[in-house]
Amino acid sequence: MTSVNPDTGKTLTVLGIETSCDETASAVVTGPTDRQVLSNVIRSQIDEHSEFGGVVPEIAARAHIEILDHIVREAMESAGCGWDDIDAVAATAGPGLIGGVIVGFMTAKAIAMAAGKPIIGVNHLEGHALTARLTDDVEFPFLLLLVSGGHSQFLLVRGVGDYERLGTTIDDAIGEAFDKTAKLLGLPYPGGPNVERLAKSGDAARFPLPRPLLDRPNLDMSFAGLKTAVRTQAKKLEPVDDQTVADLCAGFQLAVSDVLAARTRSALALFRERHPDCPPVIVVAGGVAANQQIRSSLLAAAEEAGARFVAPPMSLCTDNAAMIAWAGIENLALGPVDDMQLSPRPRWPLDSENSGVLGSGKKGAKV
Repeated sequence: MTSVNPDTGKTLTVLGIETSCDETASAVVTGPTDRQVLSNVIRSQIDEHSEFGGVVPEIAARAHIEILDHIVREAMESAGCGWDDIDAVAATAGPGLIGGVIVGFMTAKAIAMAAGKPIIGVNHLEGHALTARLTDDVEFPFLLLLVSGGHSQFLLVRGVGDYERLGTTIDDAIGEAFDKTAKLLGLPYPGGPNVERLAKSGDAARFPLPRPLLDRPNLDMSFAGLKTAVRTQAKKLEPVDDQTVADLCAGFQLAVSDVLAARTRSALALFRERHPDCPPVIVVAGGVAANQQIRSSLLAAAEEAGARFVAPPMSLCTDNAAMIAWAGIENLALGPVDDMQLSPRPRWPLDSENSGVLGSGKKGAKV
């Protein structure tokens, strides 16, 4: 097995693979100076999971097995690359649904071994964290709001592999809360986009929904109580009509946006205290960053604080392999990387020194 120790300014080309949940994805990306996404192929499994109202891990893993080879081949062909053009293979090694993570990472190991390339095990969350450096050339340090189906965190990003968690959800992640709210209101999977769609025709002021934890000084968040409040209102009015569902969606979405905006203002104030000489930048990443009202609320909070607001394009907010390939490039640019001995893992907090808000188990810190 070879390793790459790139010369300064050398353009690297990395094949990325992402299988941590219900998207099977592969991409070819160049960088770190000549940043280009040569291909970014994503195959969603929505149809396979929709009848169950959520992702079924075993179905997801089987779907990855069936199609991953074809997705990798398509990414390589679309990029116009052969194996001699690839400097390394990067793949998600965690966190995520362990069956899917195993499929992707072990496939990447096999490809790397056969092609004689280094393998880079990427933290899925680091892929999201570093995407803004691919799309907008954001410099370290910056503030990151990571909002997805499984994670809701404020992080101080000081460099590649150097993260400090400033606040997190103490219960449901935002994407999870959106999906659960959609399910209790009888909306189809995936829930988040359907809640957003109905909220456009709803009256957000009709129901007095809570903004949890905003009376506390830290940056932690909570969304389980908000979800319960939606259920309580719906139960009072059963059977609910279409307008009531739209009003509940609008109220729920506005409450989430208000919480995130308030916490963002506090996070930016903390960033200024920590780094008074650095221009403040807030980056939002993860699938929930595709929600337009949440984006608008965060943008307003950033402008109010005099900070730069960065959100990747929609295609790079949800799970994708371009972000994994880019994270591989960022790591490879620092020196030789060869993670052939690394094992897939279901848990892998970005701030590895943190013991986990909910403690730890044999699978790692519970983030």
